Amino acid sequence: MKIFTDDEMNALLPSVRPYSVAILRPRQQLGTEGSKAIIWEHGRRKLRAAHDGVMAIVLPMAEGSEVCSICVFSGTVEETTPIMNHDPGVRAGVFTFEVHRRGGFPGDTLP
Repeated sequence: MKIFTDDEMNALLPSVRPYSVAILRPRQQLGTEGSKAIIWEHGRRKLRAAHDGVMAIVLPMAEGSEVCSICVFSGTVEETTPIMNHDPGVRAGVFTFEVHRRGGFPGDTLP
């Protein structure tokens, strides 16, 4: 594993850009009649956000977790919150969410 010097770290810091992390949690409507179709449209919207470069990654969680998914958006909290407010699952009461401000290095990827 490479060890970064202080100079190397300081050289990288200006390239940090704003990201936001949305955490989706289940609500009472999850699992009710009709929620499957809503979740399908929620998934379609997430695919479009990823395709358009708005969402960098989505990490669905295992069923039964207190968290449904964690989504990393390539924008600020102010840009991400309206996107999440218009999500079909949020609008239908299937999910609730919170958005957190984060910073990251462009080009980071999962192995």
